[in-house]
Amino acid sequence: MGSVPVYRWRLAPKGLATRRQLRAIGLRPGGQDVVAQVERSRRRRDPLIAYLYSIEQAKPVRPMTPAKRAALAKANAARRRCPECGRDAGYVIPAALGMCAPCAYLEDQHAA
Repeated sequence: MGSVPVYRWRLAPKGLATRRQLRAIGLRPGGQDVVAQVERSRRRRDPLIAYLYSIEQAKPVRPMTPAKRAALAKANAARRRCPECGRDAGYVIPAALGMCAPCAYLEDQHAA
């Protein structure tokens, strides 16, 4: 990436935006390199860093195709399916548990 200017939080010049800010206005970086970064200090920990991109060089977000929409729906459905009991949990299964809550806590009861 090389050397880029570093700005303090909320002090970046106009015309630059983070990925999230670009997305909020319907744009994407579009392959451009990082132009600058902003840092926000945090007590006792490493600073938060956000990369900035030029709004002028940003490209429009690609539209969602029916195939992409179907693939996304399938991926989200897989995140809701419990690998232990095979049921749809009704929520995205936490990675920390690795299974739906009833299965996770049922195993805890058997272990005790």
